[in-house]
Amino acid sequence: MQDYFYELADFAETLLKTPEVVLLGFSGEESSFVRFNRSAVRQGGAVEQRQLALHLIGDGRRVSTQITASGDAALDRERMGKALGDARERLAVVPQDPYLHYATEVRSTESVQPNRLPEDEGQVVDAIVKAGEGRDLVGIYMAGGIHRGFANSLGQRNWFSTYSHHLDWSFHLDGDRAVKSAYAGFVWNPAEFEERMIRAKGELQALRQPPRTLEPGRYRVYLAPQALEEVVGLLRWGGFGLSARRTRRTPLLRMVADGAGLDPTVRMVEDTRGGLSAGFDEAGFLKPDQVTLIDGGRLGDPLVSARAAKEYGVPANGASRRESPESLSMAGGTIPRQDVLATLGTGIFINNLWYLNYSDRDACRMTGMTRFAAFWVENGELRAPVNVMRFDETLYRMLGDNLVGLTREVELLPDAHSYGGRSTRSLRLPGAVVNDFALTL
Repeated sequence: MQDYFYELADFAETLLKTPEVVLLGFSGEESSFVRFNRSAVRQGGAVEQRQLALHLIGDGRRVSTQITASGDAALDRERMGKALGDARERLAVVPQDPYLHYATEVRSTESVQPNRLPEDEGQVVDAIVKAGEGRDLVGIYMAGGIHRGFANSLGQRNWFSTYSHHLDWSFHLDGDRAVKSAYAGFVWNPAEFEERMIRAKGELQALRQPPRTLEPGRYRVYLAPQALEEVVGLLRWGGFGLSARRTRRTPLLRMVADGAGLDPTVRMVEDTRGGLSAGFDEAGFLKPDQVTLIDGGRLGDPLVSARAAKEYGVPANGASRRESPESLSMAGGTIPRQDVLATLGTGIFINNLWYLNYSDRDACRMTGMTRFAAFWVENGELRAPVNVMRFDETLYRMLGDNLVGLTREVELLPDAHSYGGRSTRSLRLPGAVVNDFALTL
C-alpha cells in the first residue's frame, strides 16, 4: 500500500498549478473479522480498503475531499484528477481561512512494525471457541494490518503500519447479567489469553449467586481497567487540548485555573511511540514520542493541533483537530493484580461503567452506571453480584484524595469501533482502588 500511495501522490503533483499545494492523507487496512455467539462462529470475513483525503490549498484557502482508492492505477488516477479538478473549482469561491496551517518543513518518516500475528488465524479462532465451550461467549475478533500515510507536494512523505489483534467478548449468563472482557495486543499469547479466560470464568461463576441490592452511599471500590477506561475516555473530550484550556472549556478547569491536582502517583502521557496511532497528523506535523499530560498529579503539556497552533502562536505537536489523546497511557502503581481483592478488603469490585457524562463539567464531576459484572466483596472474597447502581464522583476524588492505589499491571485497551475502518485509538490503563466512592441510586 505504501508504494501505491506514494505513486498517487507523485501523480497528484503533476496536476497542480502554481502556487497550489496539495496535502494527501492515506488510511488503509487488511483486517479479518470473526463474530461469535453461543461460543460458535456466526460470521467471518476480511476487509481490504484504501481511503484518500485530499486537501487542495491556494491563496490562503483550502478545500478537502475524500477518494476511495481501488488499487487499479488507471482508475485511481482518473478519480484523483476529477477530485482535484472539482476541488479547484470550489477553491475559487470559498473564503480565506485565517487559521490555515500546515507543515512546510519537509520531514519524511517511515515506521513499519513487524507483523507478529499468527500465520494460521484458524488456530486463534479454535482457541476462542474451545474456551467458550459450555458457556455463551458473545464477541468479535479483529486482527490485521492498519496503515496510515501522509504526502504533500513539497516533497514530504510519511508512512506508518502496525499489526494488532483485538478480541472483545462477554460471557452472557441470562437477562442483563454478563461478564465482559477483552484481550488485545501485537502478539497472540496463548498463556495470557487463557489467564483472562480463567478470570472471566471465575467471575461468571460468582455471577450465578443471588444479586445484592446496596443502599446509596459511599463505598470502597475497585475500578478495573475497563471501568477506568470509561472515566479516562470521558476526560479525553476536551480535557487535554490547548484550545479547551485557552477558552476555559476543559473539564480540568480547576487544574488550569486553581492549581488543583490529583494523587502524586498519577501520571498520564500521550504515548505515540507505544500506541496504535501514526506519528504524524493530517497537516504533516510530526508527533513527539510522548507528551506528558499529567505528571505527579499536576497538569502537564497540552495537545496542540495545527489550527490551534496558528491561532495561539505556539508550535503544533501533531494533535488532531479535536486535540484528543489517541494513545493515552497511564502509569501503573504498586498493587499486584493478584492482590486486588485483598487490598479492596470489603467493598465493590466494578468491572465496567457506562453511560458516563458530566454532572458538573467545571468540577470534573461525572455520573454513570455500573454495568455487567459488579460484585460485593467481603474480606477479600467475591460474595455476590451487585444490582446496577448510579455513581456521581469527581476526578479529584477518584484519582486524588480518595485514591488508595493503582495496580502494578497496565492493560492495553484499543478502541473497538470499526465503523468505516478499524480505529487506531487506544488506552493503557491500570486498575484503581478508591475510597468513599459515591453511589447515588
